[in-house]
Amino acid sequence: MNTQMNEQVLKDILAGVVRKVLTQKCADSPAATMNAGPIPVEISARHAHLSVADAMTLFGEALRPDRPLSQPGQFLSTGRVRLIGPKGVMDNVAVLGPARSVSQVEISRTDARSLGINPPVRQSGDIDGTPGIILASSTGIVGLECGVIVASRHIHMHTDDARRFGLKDKDMVDVRLETERPMILENVLVRVSDDFKLAMHIDADEGNSSGWKPGTNGTIIGMSRG
Repeated sequence: MNTQMNEQVLKDILAGVVRKVLTQKCADSPAATMNAGPIPVEISARHAHLSVADAMTLFGEALRPDRPLSQPGQFLSTGRVRLIGPKGVMDNVAVLGPARSVSQVEISRTDARSLGINPPVRQSGDIDGTPGIILASSTGIVGLECGVIVASRHIHMHTDDARRFGLKDKDMVDVRLETERPMILENVLVRVSDDFKLAMHIDADEGNSSGWKPGTNGTIIGMSRG
């Protein structure tokens, strides 16, 4: 009788251990943690990043902060530029700081058609083989041989956020925008750094088509297949 009771006790203990292990494994898996909360969605409107030399040519001084942006250390500068393309111009385009090693312009596909250029969809900084453009201010002009892109959608994640979501740098995810016209955006790049603050960036075309407004959040619904 005691032997049977001991065997039953051991079976119960073993069953409890198995349940605990299985539960912990599910909780720690990316599928279980990926929807760890809402992600603020921000519009990244057309803007330019300038090198120190190009900022000096256009404004006669280094970039001066006007106000901080959501990402730590980033700022909207006091300077504005005109974009001059083969078929059109765009005035009062924001310049973001701090200065970069190479100048770059990020626009939407709609902007590109108005300017008469055909830039590729790229991540910021990936400008090899991209079209150029002319930048002008009231005091200077700069011609870029390359550097114009349509910025691809991405999520900035602090390392703590990435751990919470069960994701790593360069993962690709699908995100549902929680708007009046909900939209699922695929192939959203996850960028992870100790210097980032959680936020998803989309361009103006994506924002307009989804009915984006301030306060819009996104929800990760899974890993991208493509």
